[in-house]
Amino acid sequence: MHRPRAHALLASAVLCTGLLLATTACSGTYLKMGPPAAGATTSGAAPASPASTAPPSPAVSALTAAQAQSALVTAADLGEPWGPTQGAATWRDTLLKARTTNTECQHLLDVLYADELLGAGTRAVIGLDDFDTGAQLRYQVATRPRADVDRTVAWLRTLPLKCARFTATTTGAGEQYVQVLDRPLPETGDDRQGLRVTLTGPVTEDTGEATVLTLDVAVVRVGDDALAVTDGALGEIPAGATAAAVQWGAQRLAEVRKQGRVLV
Repeated sequence: MHRPRAHALLASAVLCTGLLLATTACSGTYLKMGPPAAGATTSGAAPASPASTAPPSPAVSALTAAQAQSALVTAADLGEPWGPTQGAATWRDTLLKARTTNTECQHLLDVLYADELLGAGTRAVIGLDDFDTGAQLRYQVATRPRADVDRTVAWLRTLPLKCARFTATTTGAGEQYVQVLDRPLPETGDDRQGLRVTLTGPVTEDTGEATVLTLDVAVVRVGDDALAVTDGALGEIPAGATAAAVQWGAQRLAEVRKQGRVLV
């Protein structure tokens, strides 16, 4: 008969069960627990929040500071009469620092004024001036999650409809009539959107004419990197400057992406 062995196994199982209650494990045995009943929580522990249970965001392969700097366009890319900027254009504070009642349109004015089309913390920025016309071009390079850049591009695409025409009030330049139009860009990068934004002020007594600020805006995604361009001037913008910056910039980013990256 094998009863002694059966008694031994039973005793072992009882001992193991006691240990499981204290440590949730026993050598060669795993405790499998089902989900708690509705409304029940573990004694002494707070329910897990959605943020704590969400999967971590995937790592992004980021540009180094040196790589971002090497991906910037330069005055040589645009040719004469472009050169290094002499400082922020006066129209930035005078005209872009404006208020409107439309939330979407206000956000557009805010990001243009703050120069944050790609969000805060841009990796590398360069400013260039056209010394003949007074135009100023700002070019930015940044590493951003693709979903974030794609959301920005998608938002820009809605603005020629949502903000086609609106008025904005400035402190020193009076009320501005703002128009937003779609601006075609070169077929480069993985996703892109361009805008033409014009701000037309009241007719002045000195000149008998209205002041017109013209801005070309562009955002292009190249893989996990993005570039943004704003090219503005009182009057007309030099032809082809924005398109050239986008073309050169996307090419530079594509070349930089072939180099080693840093996970962040």
